[in-house]
Amino acid sequence: MSANKMIEVVCAIVEQHGRVLLTQRSEQMREPMLWEFPGGKLESGETEQQALVREIKEELGIDVEPYHRLEPVQHPYPGHTVVLIPYLCQYNGGVINLLEHRAYRWATPGELPGFNWCPADVPIVETYLKLVKNRG
Repeated sequence: MSANKMIEVVCAIVEQHGRVLLTQRSEQMREPMLWEFPGGKLESGETEQQALVREIKEELGIDVEPYHRLEPVQHPYPGHTVVLIPYLCQYNGGVINLLEHRAYRWATPGELPGFNWCPADVPIVETYLKLVKNRG
């Protein structure tokens, strides 16, 4: 039996005007139609922040600046485990252009529990909501 492969994935919690950006996975993606914080896999030689800036530019066409790393989440899948590394990000411009996803939404923190999230994103949503609550 081979060891479970670990895949590091960064995700962006992009904040703007009291809302946060979420994306809905397309019908062709794994976990189709579920909502997630956008991001992607780290490539060799990249820092987490570099990977996140690149992935958000490639997938959505916008510029973000990661500024605060949250606690990573490990989520097991058949044959591999995803280590999801969330960052709070500042939105630095650009127009959203969905290249992979089906839809996007700017949602208030209070709306987040109402979305059908990818399982790996659920603990990140919970952590983010606690963070927002503690901000006052």
